[in-house]
Amino acid sequence: MKKEQVDLVGAPAPVGPYSAAVKVGSWVFCSGQIPINPNTGELARGDVREQTAQVLDNLEAVLRGAGLSLDDVVKTTVFLVDLADFEAMNAVYAERFKKPFPARATVQVSALPKGARVEIEATARAGGESSETTGG
Repeated sequence: MKKEQVDLVGAPAPVGPYSAAVKVGSWVFCSGQIPINPNTGELARGDVREQTAQVLDNLEAVLRGAGLSLDDVVKTTVFLVDLADFEAMNAVYAERFKKPFPARATVQVSALPKGARVEIEATARAGGESSETTGG
């Protein structure tokens, strides 16, 4: 299958030599998003709740470039600088994702780019067909 770069509209540009998202077949692999305001290029101010909201806005914008939404996400990885922020991050996360929630791993890291407190990467699938309806 061919690897295609996803167009970015309303999402911050990558801060290094990588794609914000790559589509392979019906799968979209989104690089980690940090709370960068796409209009200013600056880190979003505020606590982990506000930073998580900006991260999810950015992730949603990346997915939109692939014709998808947060509803199409099947797996996320959340990186937190401090696991003490887990509850606050989780509250915002639970507002934005619907059941069935994506599978998820959450890990504490020593630092994130630009001093962010949270980063989230995601894998999504286009089509939304389950194995029950496709016989797979």
